[in-house]
Amino acid sequence: MSLQYQPDETATAALLNYCQSDAQRRVVQAIIDFGGVRAGAMGIGQGRTGFQKTLARVKAHAAAQGYAPDHGLKHPVPTPFVAKGHSTLYDGDGNVRLQWVKTKLDDELRVEVIREACAAMAEELPRVAPLPEPERTADHLCNLYTLTDSHVGMLAWRKEGGADWDLGIAERTLTGCFEQMVASSPAASTCVVNQLGDWMHSDGLLPVTPTSGHILDQDGRFSKMVSAAIRILRRVIDMALTKHQTVFVVMAEGNHDMASSVWLRLMFAALYENEPRVKVVDSELPYYVYVHGDVMLAFHHGHLKKNDQLPLLFASQYPQEWGATTKRYAHCGHRHHEEVKEHSGMKVVQHSTLAARDAYAARGGWMSERQATAYTYHSRWGQVGSVTVTPEMVG
Repeated sequence: MSLQYQPDETATAALLNYCQSDAQRRVVQAIIDFGGVRAGAMGIGQGRTGFQKTLARVKAHAAAQGYAPDHGLKHPVPTPFVAKGHSTLYDGDGNVRLQWVKTKLDDELRVEVIREACAAMAEELPRVAPLPEPERTADHLCNLYTLTDSHVGMLAWRKEGGADWDLGIAERTLTGCFEQMVASSPAASTCVVNQLGDWMHSDGLLPVTPTSGHILDQDGRFSKMVSAAIRILRRVIDMALTKHQTVFVVMAEGNHDMASSVWLRLMFAALYENEPRVKVVDSELPYYVYVHGDVMLAFHHGHLKKNDQLPLLFASQYPQEWGATTKRYAHCGHRHHEEVKEHSGMKVVQHSTLAARDAYAARGGWMSERQATAYTYHSRWGQVGSVTVTPEMVG
């Protein structure tokens, strides 16, 4: 869009509503005070190129909200929507006769609305009563139980992917395999229940991926998925409490459940508010850390960073934890197959999934062994054991 014009004062003043920083407000106000772009830049002593770029960012943000008077868009869309596109019908004299503005939900605002709604609902949730503590545990040990890419609510057909998967199978498999991991691992004082993302197959009422809108094979309505997802996680956490003194819970963001990870985290923090032995990791960023003595455990689903990028990211994001430890492990999922490799002072463990392949994975030819692995860490020596379970072990 061209910026070499003498702006309409009313239209320019309206841009103040779309400024996202003090610098942007200063530029728009200068245009109003000095009567134009060139004069405004000179008036506040700013280079014209930088001045114009700042104005362009403001106008782009305004256009995303449906306000671009230079192009005939004068009716902003309401929050939490953004303008997706528009069509305008002109008459022979160039006058606007009809206009259609297409909108969609703003993803960031949608997540914020969900977060606020969940926080409000969590105030009314009944709290879980504390469970009896286990009698004997080893303080120097920490067990890490990982469930990733579980895709609760996915529908898979054995004739396509080799195995069936639906809500009922997911509940039996996930709880059964978790029980096997807990029973076969040592009686560590601490454990981490690591729900590493893509716990939910879809993120809302429509069976589509949150960002790309790809259609998903889904078993039933979203409310049934939510009920099963909560029920499974409740059983998993309660199982961990019967064996461990302290249970840290990670509810990681995945690319399939970006918004659901928010309400899951808030809901379980509220549910176990009266249980001092449960601590739900609270992080708005999709990068999580737990320190056990000299051991740093880091978690990320894997949808935003590649495995070899994780050491530098966690060293930068958590410099104190990195500097205070000598054994460092990152755990990720997302790619549905196992890989263990050291990168720049950190061992990166990529976990497999227990879920069956859906039609998309089967047709793409992606195959991996279905399994879940629990790792045991010593506070000084790092990893000292592991237990792997498969769906066949629980029938």
